[in-house]
Amino acid sequence: MTYREKIEKISEISLASGCVLKPNEALSKHTTVRVGGKCDLMIMAPDPETAARVYFACKDIGLYSMILGNGSNCLFSDDGFRGCVILPGGDMSMIKVSGNTVYAPAGVQLCAVCKAALQASLTGLEFAYGIPGTVGGAIYMNAGAYGGEIKNVVKSVTAMEPGGKLTSFTPEDLSFGYRTSRFEHSGEVILGAEFELEAGEKDKISEKMEELMARRKSRQPLEYPSFGSAFKRPEGTYAGLVIEQSGLKGEIFGGAQISPKHANFIINLGGASSSDITGLIELAQKRVKQVTGYDLEPEVRLIPENI
Repeated sequence: MTYREKIEKISEISLASGCVLKPNEALSKHTTVRVGGKCDLMIMAPDPETAARVYFACKDIGLYSMILGNGSNCLFSDDGFRGCVILPGGDMSMIKVSGNTVYAPAGVQLCAVCKAALQASLTGLEFAYGIPGTVGGAIYMNAGAYGGEIKNVVKSVTAMEPGGKLTSFTPEDLSFGYRTSRFEHSGEVILGAEFELEAGEKDKISEKMEELMARRKSRQPLEYPSFGSAFKRPEGTYAGLVIEQSGLKGEIFGGAQISPKHANFIINLGGASSSDITGLIELAQKRVKQVTGYDLEPEVRLIPENI
């Protein structure tokens, strides 16, 4: 089967499953840093289960593919993506609250789950308000902020295995670590998650969310496109601190900059390319190692054009 035949085959499968197809879609529209070339085919699924089935169909015919959430931790090549990028779909209407448990599909924005918890007077997710990702991405990366982590509030995660079997995982099954989980290497696709929260007072929950959002706005360059944090926290210190100590705060490379407001943010000043951002990532790694001895590991996933 030729590459074109593979694209045609997966297009037929996707359309029959209720998906919307966007050939030659600019990936810069679908990442928070607003860079990246075009993908050969973007598939917009109506729900995560459909997205997973299309993803495994791509695997079966040997077509390069990936599932993309909010694109907050993805850096696509300027040359694009020679294959299919699949969006799992989902909105706030799909969030379900039962007692102290909140269920949300993988494609729903994490901030929407925080708002649903607030409306139900449930506390425990305030730390996640403002994290620029989906539920699936938050589980995949064990997202965290301000002393909280997703692993501390997850009750269960539903995922699809290759072959289509649905499995429910408990927190003990998920191999959560710092910005990692079992899903980085398992080959399973996250469909949704249950969060176990506690009853609280709506006013206090709202106050905490607003406080953390105000802290984000005062300390982070939210006025510019970025990934959020560019690097994982090195053991015993902070990425922003060692980058600043290495004299790189405010460093500009093409249309990208290490933010003068927070050195662990690489921002798009306007018209930045993927190569510009990669240049700053590599410069930071090299300089920080020379000056401080620390090894910086990107929190950002660098997505190759093809495999």
